[in-house]
Amino acid sequence: MAPLIVIVGRPNVGKSTLFNRLSRSRDALVDNRPGITRDRLYAPITYEGASLTLVDTGGFDDISQDPLLERVRYQVEAAIMEADGIIFMVDARQGVTPGDEEMAHILRKSQKKIFLAANKIDGPEHENSAHDFYKFGLEPVYPVSAAHGYGIRSLMRDMVRDLPISKPVEYSDGQIRVAILGRPNVGKSSLINRILGLERVVVSEHPGTTRDTVDTPFSHGGKEYLLIDTAGIRKKAKVKEKIDKFSMIKALKSLDRCHIATILLDASQGVSEQDARICGYAFEQGRGVVLAINKWDLVKGDARRQARLNNSMDRQLKFMPFAPRVNLSALTGERVMKLFGKIDPLYEQFSRAISTASINRALQEIVRRHPPPRIGRSRLKFSYATQTRTKPPTFVVFVNKPNAIHFSYERFLVNQLRSHLRLELTPIRLRFRKK
Repeated sequence: MAPLIVIVGRPNVGKSTLFNRLSRSRDALVDNRPGITRDRLYAPITYEGASLTLVDTGGFDDISQDPLLERVRYQVEAAIMEADGIIFMVDARQGVTPGDEEMAHILRKSQKKIFLAANKIDGPEHENSAHDFYKFGLEPVYPVSAAHGYGIRSLMRDMVRDLPISKPVEYSDGQIRVAILGRPNVGKSSLINRILGLERVVVSEHPGTTRDTVDTPFSHGGKEYLLIDTAGIRKKAKVKEKIDKFSMIKALKSLDRCHIATILLDASQGVSEQDARICGYAFEQGRGVVLAINKWDLVKGDARRQARLNNSMDRQLKFMPFAPRVNLSALTGERVMKLFGKIDPLYEQFSRAISTASINRALQEIVRRHPPPRIGRSRLKFSYATQTRTKPPTFVVFVNKPNAIHFSYERFLVNQLRSHLRLELTPIRLRFRKK
């Protein structure tokens, strides 16, 4: 594996800004307020031909009486334990603080290779601000500006020289990317942790704990997955703060790069309009969808509540009856791994290529049994169909009058093709073109 370089330090010293600069991304949310980053974020980078894995962490601070900060601190300590090298960031403008001294003491005990970066030094005329940090005994001190790039090259050159660097790794496209989406506090992070068997992401009873989109590679049953934890998607009217707006945007952008959207629903609350809206986002993007009904332990012994839940699902999610469902409990672990029994066959259908002969046989049989309605004196004539892409399966049908096809007959064709081609679990797309 590529060496893990972990960025640690107090809140708001510039860790996420450095992470975004080195990874050439905007994966880590950045804001003037401290405490924005809570989970560990990973990014593979290549620097001067060397392959590294960069890890951003939450601010290491006094946990006081806030249990959420205690969980953030646990994430930082876990990152330090697995690190090959550590970038210890401090704020040169603020000078040495008790929090910096505590962090330095912990890092010295870790016996890892430490690179002390004094941030917010924009040029050589300000480098005197970094001298106070030599008291930590972690020499040399690198004066840098994560925002403007000053001193970053010197820091990275020494890091590549001092660590056992591997060559860049070529990754296959066989990884199944699964995004976990849902309303706030529905149990997304708890589900990720339960699947992995460790506290990979911060969990709290307070809604809105997850802000970044957190990617975690995972192997199960001989297959490779990428689990994508996302922030809770609220109603637009309830999004007030800028950082929450960015979190929602990143959550919705996860639909652009995932294959399967696992949408978590709360069994104790039923299906809301917001749940249906989130499912609609995934449906419009053409993603495969698995409906995971979480907190099943709260209703499994109550037939009346189960009936209400099923009625609300049938009513609110009638536009995607093909989506497979699984009842589970992230809290107790009940049926959690059954999720992959739904994801795997869905992905197989989602990425299946079908021969042109099979498609045309199915189309001819469907049209023969249920001809399209007449249009004035003429009738629609379907001459040919072919698959143009997978993920999701997309078919082009050549017809004499594509603009005359009624949406109800189009929906009928989609449902019939799904049945004839054994694509019962996946969305499919139909395109009509003039012969």
